[in-house]
Amino acid sequence: MWRSVITRIVKSTGLAPRRDIDIMQRREFLLALRDGMLLLPPTGALSALAQEPAAGDSRMEDRSRLRLFFAGDVMTGRGIDQVLPYPSDPVLFENFVRDAREYVRLAERANGPIPKPVAYDYIWGAALDKWQAYGPDLKFINLETSITTSDYYWRSKGIHYRMHPANVPCITAAQPDCCMLANNHVLDWGYSGLMETLTSLHAAGLRFAGAGANLDEAARAVRLPVPGKADVLVYGFADAHSGVPKQWAATNNRGGVNRLHELSDRTAKRVAAAIAAERRDGDIVIVSIHWGGNWGYSVPPAQRRFAHGLIDSGVVDVVYGHSSHHAKAIECYEGKLIIYGAGDFITDYEGIGGHEHYRPWLSPMYFVDLASDTGRLERLHIVPLQLRRFQLTTATAADSQWLCERLNESSREFDTVIEAGGDSLVVNACAIA
Repeated sequence: MWRSVITRIVKSTGLAPRRDIDIMQRREFLLALRDGMLLLPPTGALSALAQEPAAGDSRMEDRSRLRLFFAGDVMTGRGIDQVLPYPSDPVLFENFVRDAREYVRLAERANGPIPKPVAYDYIWGAALDKWQAYGPDLKFINLETSITTSDYYWRSKGIHYRMHPANVPCITAAQPDCCMLANNHVLDWGYSGLMETLTSLHAAGLRFAGAGANLDEAARAVRLPVPGKADVLVYGFADAHSGVPKQWAATNNRGGVNRLHELSDRTAKRVAAAIAAERRDGDIVIVSIHWGGNWGYSVPPAQRRFAHGLIDSGVVDVVYGHSSHHAKAIECYEGKLIIYGAGDFITDYEGIGGHEHYRPWLSPMYFVDLASDTGRLERLHIVPLQLRRFQLTTATAADSQWLCERLNESSREFDTVIEAGGDSLVVNACAIA
């Protein structure tokens, strides 16, 4: 550590490092300080220098590279809400479960007791350290719950996710830069539940895309400047085939989500035209889409054509898909990234059987490196985590290897190669045909 600190201190003086300083040990370093050979940076900077990453570390500042983080579904309602400091009324209107606390009992039966009430950052667990290590410029999550005290539930739906507004600090603990709301749970507790969700997020200083008090708000992009690199524009959409009722579509005078009625070429051109009207030169554009079913690795041809159409338009750099409860195929099309299914990230499904062959307890983290001037994919790190006792933990080596194999299988038709590397699975630009 001392050698690293010494080198950085010398560089901070503007002088080239001397070889005798490069090889100093702690004793010589202290003597050099005593004799005035080195000029220390301002008070407090020494500890920061000691903690800076080494030259080969991925956290080193690189203005030519934009690093983005993407997570799949973050479902902090129902069982998760019940272990937080301010649980909602646990009553449910499901066919088989009538009390949200039953999901807590299932998780505890599978993996042991949960220390209720948990701290607001408890659920993120190992993800907090990974964010610190990888240092993304921006973080995006698909927030799939209604944040409300509303008792009105959407009667034609069988599942309803609700988190108490007082538990919003569990979201802010992750410091997401944008929450995607165009999904099939944000209106589980009606239009009033949606409005309370929007108000709660706004009050917490959390930005969101894909839902709003009217169509203009739901369709509006969120602009996120990354100083010295680029502005990132984010749009949120929900596909009609992802369980989003037709009545949830926002209109000119009613709140709702930014719902796509079909994934057609005409729709892709309409979306691209709207983006082109707002996009500025140098902007990086992300399109988030909640689409498709919950299970299965196949990518519907309509999704593939739609994603390709957006990228062919020249105004979209990343297609960020979610809805599946497990990770799906990855494609680099014309140098641009398509995630067809990001999988689940935070859920209360722990202990629920029936789909074990998909290993739905795995929670992949996507760290995407783009060229900040072109939006082209340079590298993708997928860090496998898993949920235990409603907390993200490091995945086992066996699970990581399994995920690598499944992703290679499902991505083979797109000529994408995923390799194991350190704590992550890696897609290199050079490994994409």
